[in-house]
Amino acid sequence: MSRRRNKWMHLVGGIVTGVALGIFLKLCLRTSARTAIESCPESAKQYIAQDPLALIGMKPEETVSNSNRTLLFVGVMTAQQYLETRAKAVYETWGQDLPGRIAFFSSEVSRAPGLPLVPLKTVDDSYPPQKKSFLMLLYMYENYGDRFEWFMRADDDVYVRGDRLAKFLRSVDSRKAQFIGQAGRGTAAERDALALDYNENFCMGGPGVLLSRETLRRVAPHVKYCLKHLYTSHEDVELGRCVAKFAGVSCTWSYDMQTILHHNSSGAEAYTGRLKKREVHRAITLHPVKDHRHMYRMHSYFKNLRIQEIREESLDLHRAIASSMHELQVPPEQVEDYMLPGDVPLFPVKVGEVGYLGDNTILGAPLDMGRYKSSTFEDIIPFDFISKSVFSVSHANPKRRIEQPLKEALDDVIREVMEIINAPSRQRGRVIDFNELLYGYTRLDPLHGADHVLDLLLKYRRYRGRKMTVAVRRHAYLQQSFTSMDIRELPMGEPPLPFDDDDPENNDFSDYEDFDDSKLEQSSVLDFGKLNVREAFQSGLSKLQNLPNVLKWGVAKEAEYSIFDRKIHFILPLAGKYEVFIRFMKNYEDIVLKFYEAVTLIVVLYLDSKSPLDYNNSESLIKYYINTYAQEINVVEMGSTTFSRGAALTEGLKLCSSDDLVFFIDVDMMFNFDTLRKIRINTIKYHQAYFPIVFSEYNPDVVNGEDYNKFKEDSLVTNTDLGKYVNDDTVSKSDRELANLKYSKEISDDYGYFRQYGFGILSIYKCDFERVGGFDLNIKGWGKEDVELFETMIKSNLTVYRIADESLVHIFHSVDCDKNLEKSQFMMCLGTKASTYGGEKHMNYYMLNHPEILWPEEAKGAS
Repeated sequence: MSRRRNKWMHLVGGIVTGVALGIFLKLCLRTSARTAIESCPESAKQYIAQDPLALIGMKPEETVSNSNRTLLFVGVMTAQQYLETRAKAVYETWGQDLPGRIAFFSSEVSRAPGLPLVPLKTVDDSYPPQKKSFLMLLYMYENYGDRFEWFMRADDDVYVRGDRLAKFLRSVDSRKAQFIGQAGRGTAAERDALALDYNENFCMGGPGVLLSRETLRRVAPHVKYCLKHLYTSHEDVELGRCVAKFAGVSCTWSYDMQTILHHNSSGAEAYTGRLKKREVHRAITLHPVKDHRHMYRMHSYFKNLRIQEIREESLDLHRAIASSMHELQVPPEQVEDYMLPGDVPLFPVKVGEVGYLGDNTILGAPLDMGRYKSSTFEDIIPFDFISKSVFSVSHANPKRRIEQPLKEALDDVIREVMEIINAPSRQRGRVIDFNELLYGYTRLDPLHGADHVLDLLLKYRRYRGRKMTVAVRRHAYLQQSFTSMDIRELPMGEPPLPFDDDDPENNDFSDYEDFDDSKLEQSSVLDFGKLNVREAFQSGLSKLQNLPNVLKWGVAKEAEYSIFDRKIHFILPLAGKYEVFIRFMKNYEDIVLKFYEAVTLIVVLYLDSKSPLDYNNSESLIKYYINTYAQEINVVEMGSTTFSRGAALTEGLKLCSSDDLVFFIDVDMMFNFDTLRKIRINTIKYHQAYFPIVFSEYNPDVVNGEDYNKFKEDSLVTNTDLGKYVNDDTVSKSDRELANLKYSKEISDDYGYFRQYGFGILSIYKCDFERVGGFDLNIKGWGKEDVELFETMIKSNLTVYRIADESLVHIFHSVDCDKNLEKSQFMMCLGTKASTYGGEKHMNYYMLNHPEILWPEEAKGAS
């Protein structure tokens, strides 16, 4: 009996202790979420909530009837750990393009200056975020319920296309209860666990959920009830259950929702690859974007698409204007100055002015495959035939595989065609999908646009009424018109100091802002009593011809320190090749030394065992130029070290400071003033490296050889001007112009080719070179180090700029490929050797003159 009494006493004591402990915890701690308990932080106690309207930049007088920014309010659920990444990326990208306002909802302790953030009371960042979601809806209703037509619940990893969302929402009646999203019922395995009836569903939260004002009005007062009656841990399922119970509507059952509210099941890899896909272009929301950096990438991509759409709209307007002017019998040459009734000009902004709308005679040309007539037979642009391969009469290889640029262009064209075809799909209850391109014709006119004739195999699917699927075949006649050219000015960075002198007093120009050179020119004798030393020095130098701009202090009142005076550090690896080095130094003398160009030369000199005398001769030649011109030329003596171009350039860089602009050049190159200008313009510190595509000469013996330029029975007419720049002696030229012409070449297929796959010549700032890791110094011998560097830069944050530069000419020299090279290097070397041998015309003549090469006689005794 006593044992039973003791058992009951222990039970009662445990209950009393538990109740007392519960009361204590309730007094000292607070419940912050359905699944977590935490103490009240001091930061939350000190936080003063911002006015809800001021938070989202809304004026008190704004309503749904008098503002174009009250269509939609977006509430983004986020967490404190994502405020500086995902939330910030959302706010800086699509958050700025909404037809309404946006706010972010996070835990009570969250803070993010610069973001419209609402720290929800009694909410933490635990998962699942059911409490956060329901209290966000309550906050929306209490503060903005009568100010917006639509409300959106979004995650911080979704991208929203605001312009398309606005167009969609304006087609739906917001006065009715609407619950729009991608409908789901869960998998078959979890359907019972979700506690859904046979006719119930929910809107999946990831791609976004839209509620009309009426739906929010019905649901918001009951969120606390819904929070107390949760059946599952799935936030979107419980929201759907709450909406169905109190608003009387379920999530939209629509075929289109999975397309326009797109969810990619690839997880963290979603949208990290190619964006030029049909599902991306058709979507209004895209989920998930886990890496916030890809949010900026997607935003840039969609902005570019929007630019294309605006240009197409502009073309349509120009065509409408041209058609109207034709009906009014206004001559095309008078359209630009045509006046509308009331003396209003049709085109108020003229060419060359900001806001010019373009030439209507070109942009207003109607769609017509033959609208541009060729004046000569040579100007006719033939079509290329496309099937599994490309067949072309104008290409050296008449049958070839479809190159990637053409393939991508055709993909773009076909995608746009399918978007046009499917525009009325919803009204007609059908959808047409692209199956394959059977064949087509295409041509490109660089001045006007591209023409396409495509035979498309499509799949027609009707999902309304009598459902059916059938294959159809359609011809598409398409024309892509080019619009005007836009020029964007790139930042060139900070200019260097005009003096190399470290004395700060020598760099102070404050005393010479009002320097008036015109007064000094009135007298040939300088009054040193009125001028300080620098002014006197300036007025003397200003009378010298070809004075470098860096020495012209205030000669012009609007003197600009332009990028054309930036100092370039040439780095030249050299092993042997003394005769070639003489030619290079003569080029350097005529362009740099004689004209005091802001260029220095660093020669990294190796001893070549095959021609040891070249080492001392090269040193003597450099000393000669230093003594003659008293300008800076540095030599890095590498001695008998094994030659490596990457190591040589790295050694030369050690003589440069971090902010120096460097140019890697070879001794076989020829350059002029245009080269220096392009280096300075196209190389931007922290932003861009310049890899010019140089013009490479063919073997002169091939260019002028009989076997390579005529049939055996014909006589050879040699073009003695081949490769020379045509100089008009009737026009007087300055010394700089004459020097420029001396080192210019006529660009011709008969003379050479642009070395598209050469990456050894480049200009870059040293700091940028070091940031990408520099050369791989483990590579020895000929080539490959420049290809590795190029590939590294492509993957870096630097922009790699390439353009054919006719001012940089690689003078022909024979290429000897060492069989001991690594296989990839050896194959590169052989490829270069073959490319520089001669052009296609030369090879064709040679093969036709030597049929034994094409059809060799069978060896004796061979079967």
